[in-house]
This record gives sequence, structure tokens and C-alpha cells, in this order.
Amino acid sequence: MKTIDDLGDLRGKRVLVRSDFNVPLDGTTITDDGRIRAALPTLKKLTGAGARVVVTAHLGRPKGEPDAKYSLAPVAGRLGELLGVPVHLAKDVVGDSARETVASLADGEVALLENIRFDARETSKVDDERASLATDLASLADAFVSDGFGVVHRKQASVYDVARVLPAAVGELVLKEVDSLKRATEEPARPYAVVLGGSKVSDKLGVIANLLTKADRLLIGGGMVFTFLAAQGHQVGKSLLEADQIDTVKGYLDDAEKNGVEIVLPTDIVAADSFAADSPHEVVAADAIPADKIGLDIGPASAELFASKIVDARTVVWNGPMGVFEFDAFAGGTRAVAQALVDATAQGAFSIVGGGDSAAAVRTLGFDEAGFSHISTGGGASLEFLEGKDLPGISVLES
Repeated sequence: MKTIDDLGDLRGKRVLVRSDFNVPLDGTTITDDGRIRAALPTLKKLTGAGARVVVTAHLGRPKGEPDAKYSLAPVAGRLGELLGVPVHLAKDVVGDSARETVASLADGEVALLENIRFDARETSKVDDERASLATDLASLADAFVSDGFGVVHRKQASVYDVARVLPAAVGELVLKEVDSLKRATEEPARPYAVVLGGSKVSDKLGVIANLLTKADRLLIGGGMVFTFLAAQGHQVGKSLLEADQIDTVKGYLDDAEKNGVEIVLPTDIVAADSFAADSPHEVVAADAIPADKIGLDIGPASAELFASKIVDARTVVWNGPMGVFEFDAFAGGTRAVAQALVDATAQGAFSIVGGGDSAAAVRTLGFDEAGFSHISTGGGASLEFLEGKDLPGISVLES
């Protein structure tokens, strides 16, 4: 892949950057600016080189038309604060305002186009429609830099098609993401432990199948664990359960045994009366969850077990919280896993926190991001990388 350095002298050149600014909002207040901060190295490198930087990104899931609640205005404000320079926000995606905003840029200045998903062509399944938007985007720039790792698994106009029109390079963030994930998958230092959580097994079927041929240990927590427990013949009460995946999970357990991969499941569960922050709760054995209870976290004994399986690993990848970490009463398992990754990293392990909820949990629970080798900005993209899938936004840069 070409890097920014391969694009030559960028002074006075218009450089279109695809970033990932899909940040959580409370009204118009950004509650976690991690993805914006992750974009800074690329943007600073470009502005420092005298480029006229034009950023395109999405926020939320607008239905292909402008929607004020998904405006990038809060992002423009926060990005300007972090860069220490004004960020000029266009009022549209590729219309009159976008063209005027870009035309007014001086060397080293930054413009942000309005939410790319306000244009239905961005996510169209029709190649010609996406290509049409890519052409419009290309008219605003002289070169393209792909730096939104959270979207590289999508074949979308601002990710894939525009890279076929303009001279294209990979940004600092995506380069770091790819290098880190390759280190964790191609020749990982062993023992190689993978911690998977989150709500659904079905979201991680391909990842689990692939890891059963690569990892030494697979630690399972979060809501998905109850389908594993059910596959072992245990009752899970009112806990989240994907009954249609039980046979698949049984197959995974058999394959793990054949391949010599250790599957680590919780031995105890924090079970509550209901899904609520203040719900009465108790610690119960994982094979004896009461019929009227819902499991919301792995228990304290499981937290110690999981930590012991992480701290002596040499490569650790974590994707998905162990419980409902947003509720303090059910954050213990996630906190223990995060601390174990920090401890393993301090002892020389290479650790990756795999985007999405895991990254949010690290910040919410007050961990220093420097304690991990890498915190990914792309949950879905990192999962598909671990699964061994082709990522269109990466492959187009390699062609």
C-alpha cells in the first residue's frame, strides 16, 4: 500500500481524507471522542505538509438524506479544538457549500464535509451510483487518503470507489491498525489468547471458526456465553440466548477439543432480577442460573480465572465486554479483563483491544490507553480481519 509519503509534495494540494467520526452523542454532546483523537496523526501530518485537507466521514445511520440529528457539526467543533485550528464545516456533502468551502481553503487548513451518508449513493449496492458519488468527491481533491479503519470492511463510495479514481494512499491510523492486526494473526507470539464478549454469538461465528485454527485459548464472556452454556446442557434462566446457534456452538466445542484449543467459560455469573442498573443481583454458579434471573456479568471467580489465562499470554486480542459494563454493578468482569491485558502488556505481551464497546469500556472504566499495545477504532472491521475476510477498503489500496 502507498503511504502519505508516496504522494509526493502536497503543499497546496487538496487531499480528501476518509475518517471515521462515528462517535457516540448525547444530544449534541460527544461522549467519547476516541475516534476523533485517533484521526489526529494523519490530519496533522497533512496540514503540516501544507495540504488543503478535505475530510469526509459519517455519523450514525441517516437514511440517505439530510437529518439534523446526525450532523457532523459537533465533530467539527471538537476536531477544531483538538487540532488547535478552525475546521470549516460544509453544509452539504458534495454540493455548492462543499465546493465553496473547499475552494476557500488555504494551505494547511481543514474542511469537513457534511455527513457522507446524507447522500444515498454512499451505501448503494449499485456500482454506478457509488461511482457517481466517488466522481463528485474526486472533483474536490487531488489525492485520497484512507484513514477510517472502522469502515474499510464496507464497499462504499467514500471508502472504496473514490480510491479507484484518485491517487490513493493509506493514512497513519489505518496503517497502524493493519500492522497491529497482522502481528496478532500472521505469526503471533504464543501463547495466543483471544477474549470474546458482546451480546451475540451470531455476530462472531466466522471469527470463532477461524480462531479455532489459530489461537491457543479462547475466553468467552458477555451475552454470547449463555449460548455456550446452553450448548453444554445448562439452563440459563432469562439470560440472552440464541437457541438457533446451539448446534453450531456444540460444533465449535468439539472442534476446539480436536484442535487442542482451550475454551475458557465462566464458572460463575452475576445474575440479576432484571436488566437495570439498580436491579437486585447475586453471584450464582454458571451451571445453576435460576429460571427467573438474567445473567449480566461473569462472576468474581470467573474474573480471576480469565485474568490468569491472560496474564501469561504473549499475544492477547480482546473484542467485546464481559458484561453490562455501563452499569457499575455489572462491570467487574470487564474491568478484570482490561486490567489483565494491562498486566500482560507490562510483562511484554502484545495486546489489542478490538474496537467498539471494548474500546469504550476501557475509557469508561478509567484505564490509561497507553497500557495497551493497540486500541482499535473498528469493531466490525477488526472482527472481519480476524475472520480472514477481504476488506474492500484495504484491498483497493493494494491493487
